[in-house]
Amino acid sequence: MILQSKKVWMADRFVPAQVVVEEGKIAEILPYGAKQPDIDYGQQWILPGFIDIHCHGAYGFDTNDAQPEGLRNWVRNIVQEGVTSLLPTTITQSETVLSNALKNVAQVVEEGYTGAEILGVHFEGPFLDMVYKGAQPEQYIAKPTVEQFQKYQQAANGLIKYITMATETDEDYALTRYCTENGVVVSIGHSAATFDQAVMAFAHGARSMTHVYNGMTPFNHRQNGLVGAAYNIKSMYGEIICDGNHSTPAALHQFFEQKGPHYGIMVTDALMAKGSPAGSKFLFGGNEIEIYPDGSAHLTSTKGLAGSTLCVNKGLRLLIEEAMVPMETAINACTKNPAECLGIAHRKGSIKVGLDADLVVLDRDYQVVQTYCAGVGMLGEDA
Repeated sequence: MILQSKKVWMADRFVPAQVVVEEGKIAEILPYGAKQPDIDYGQQWILPGFIDIHCHGAYGFDTNDAQPEGLRNWVRNIVQEGVTSLLPTTITQSETVLSNALKNVAQVVEEGYTGAEILGVHFEGPFLDMVYKGAQPEQYIAKPTVEQFQKYQQAANGLIKYITMATETDEDYALTRYCTENGVVVSIGHSAATFDQAVMAFAHGARSMTHVYNGMTPFNHRQNGLVGAAYNIKSMYGEIICDGNHSTPAALHQFFEQKGPHYGIMVTDALMAKGSPAGSKFLFGGNEIEIYPDGSAHLTSTKGLAGSTLCVNKGLRLLIEEAMVPMETAINACTKNPAECLGIAHRKGSIKVGLDADLVVLDRDYQVVQTYCAGVGMLGEDA
């Protein structure tokens, strides 16, 4: 199959080009018009497929629900927003609930599914701070230990690839070091860490920060906090929810200006409520949440933010059109950077020969025209 457009995103710019897809891979990249294309997308953008590394669910399913068909329905339909791979994300709960959730993901991966690729699990909680717990249920927050994590990883059949934790509660950074040594990305989040503690966590292997600005110590000119660390540790990745509710467009601009083009990661932090109308109510981690008209999710008890219903293509539009983030930085945030963070840039995140043919085609209104997962069209007539 030969796809072409006058705006194919590669080498950090739009290039007139053809993308030749064979057996799920990008086999060749040719000049525009070199061969007769199967599909000509004209001026529409062809981008690398989006990668969401922090998403709890959608369409009425939450990762903690441990329902195989719910997970399959999610990954099958999430391609509508251009997502071609993701990390289903847990929330703090009892050991039984979390173990069942992890076993469910492992079962679906083993038995098969269609749609966006499940890259592994983002294990958010239960090793969090009580003050910055956000919507995480406090009765299940626990002190991190290697032994307990090993039990969870066994339940997941080794699929935990990314963990959010309050690293300042990790005695001698034992779990931080263990995860780093075993290929699990450690992300500081829901944490009361100081700037200096963040530096120490980074020195012991922590590689990212979870939803920067939210669930962490803020920045001020005397106590720089985790937000200050996100700004200053340039080679530490930072996730950020790009819905305009968790952080204003001005705050998003400031984050990416500090972080640069290679270490900021757009995440949705989307809940099971994604795809449901405003006013819908759900249980999230045992707490009731309600969807507001702007798409944000709030605890009904405290009115506090509890997650989003963001779609990645809409987040990209907000970054470029409202937050005034440079094109390269915004596109990298949902393609190349998450792939680099997870150590899978050798097969995902860019349009290069030899990589997976994970592609999304957008019109100039950032609407998804087509999504290709390993070269298979998922939407419309050429699906």
